[in-house]
Amino acid sequence: MLLENFESSYVLGMEEMDNTHREFVTLLNQLDTASKSDFIPLFAQLLEHTQAHFDTETEWMQTCNFPAIREHIGEHKRVLGELQRFNSRVAKGNITMGRAYVQNQLPSWFESHAQTMDSALAANMKAHKGQA
Repeated sequence: MLLENFESSYVLGMEEMDNTHREFVTLLNQLDTASKSDFIPLFAQLLEHTQAHFDTETEWMQTCNFPAIREHIGEHKRVLGELQRFNSRVAKGNITMGRAYVQNQLPSWFESHAQTMDSALAANMKAHKGQA
């Protein structure tokens, strides 16, 4: 497994965010061991999930006037662009680089992003909720 110990390492205390992150981690771990025939649709599913995930987070950031919104959205755009570029290759059956990206880049990106940017967003959302 690429990412383990979700409950002890990545739960941020915002149920919808935590559930979305669980789904992302599940897809990532499935891609790690997927056959070529399974990898192609799973990678497309990861791209679709990530787009929806990032769109939802953007809405949350706007709602709670998140101070680091530009940086957070910029990071989302960068990762989404990478996923789209790899997906165009994967969809044609060339999974080697997509698999390397899944195994070598996405786990460390997710760990860092969840524990820094998403953690800050969750804290901001909790504070905003407390003010409402």
